[in-house]
Amino acid sequence: MSQHNRPTASLDGRTRRNLFLLACCQAVGQAGNTMMFAATALSVVTFYPQRDLATLPVTMQHLGVMLWVFPASMLMQRMGRRFGFRVGSVFGMAGAGVVGCGLYTANFVLMCLGGLILGYAVASLQMYRFAAAELVPPSHRARAISWVTAGGVVAGVIGPGLVRWTHDQWVPLYLATYAGLVCLHAVVFAVMSFIRFTPPQETQATTGADARAGGVPPPRPLRVIASQPRFVAAALAGMVAFGTMSFLMSASPLAIVACGLPHAEAHWVIFLHVMGMFVPSFFTGNLITRYGTTTVMFWGIALLLLGVAAALTGMTEWNFRIALTLNGVGWNFLFVGATTLVTTCYRPSERGKAQALNDFLVFGTTATASFMAGFMQERLGWHPLNWLAVVLAAVAVVAVGWLRLQRQPLHAST
Repeated sequence: MSQHNRPTASLDGRTRRNLFLLACCQAVGQAGNTMMFAATALSVVTFYPQRDLATLPVTMQHLGVMLWVFPASMLMQRMGRRFGFRVGSVFGMAGAGVVGCGLYTANFVLMCLGGLILGYAVASLQMYRFAAAELVPPSHRARAISWVTAGGVVAGVIGPGLVRWTHDQWVPLYLATYAGLVCLHAVVFAVMSFIRFTPPQETQATTGADARAGGVPPPRPLRVIASQPRFVAAALAGMVAFGTMSFLMSASPLAIVACGLPHAEAHWVIFLHVMGMFVPSFFTGNLITRYGTTTVMFWGIALLLLGVAAALTGMTEWNFRIALTLNGVGWNFLFVGATTLVTTCYRPSERGKAQALNDFLVFGTTATASFMAGFMQERLGWHPLNWLAVVLAAVAVVAVGWLRLQRQPLHAST
């Protein structure tokens, strides 16, 4: 019987409680990330004349993820998830405060620095999905990843809602938004106290002669882990999912305002996009269990392309709404599938470096995409951005199709 159709036991109450609290942290943390996406470009253009650099603070946030993901992941491997996640919340509060100070003083460089600091918080936030997989048996991994990701549904309400409510409360515009972002990271810091994570791995006993004597294989070099077809396909799919999402999400507020539509429409489109990203998480795990990981990933690619088609057919509010909603659903299917694949590629003693490498590659792509978004939107327009998204989707088709040709069972590495 295949892994996808194997009957599974239900989770105990403690595990469900931990997953629920982790989903709450995902909801609040992702709400802050959504606020950063929705508010930053529009806040920058209130004082900075070079509009093609309006998304640079968000790009610096993604660059920060690249820089911080290895230290953050290895800190969690050594000190445990709770400690690592709370450090991430501290960085989140500090980064949001620096971005707000940059806006208040009309200092673009300071806003970019704040984005770089926030990168550590986002790097930690992205590790929630791996922490969820570690709280459950292998047969529940896809569901656990999906359930915790579903916390983004609440983020889709909280984030854009807070932006709409706060953007004009203080002077300058959006200053109160960044103050709200500080508060959200403080909430995550507090909730983390109530989650019981798996203790940090004792790596001393899994290396060298001690490992061989105990029958436990030593950790493999990172190049061996990264050369597995499943890891290659998972990393490429994750890069396409986040790169395409960031590319279009970062540029859409600028494109909407450039079309003469009000700022409120940009907030509404971001809300629909975030709903598309996270509502499917209530059933994506079940779809993966029933139909298989690569099948659901192919569905995600198809939805990304449908979103591009909607964007290319017009520039009305409904074109933006439909395009960004489909983009969000496609991201969900592709990214949850890619994450599920990654968790089958490493042993417990290898998780820190394997997860860090995956997210380094994913957010390297995301940083590049978010920077190019503002530049291309101002220089070339909305349609060329969408044509480039077609190229990215083609890369995902090749990667996932290649994996299916390998016909490797999707079980954890041993």
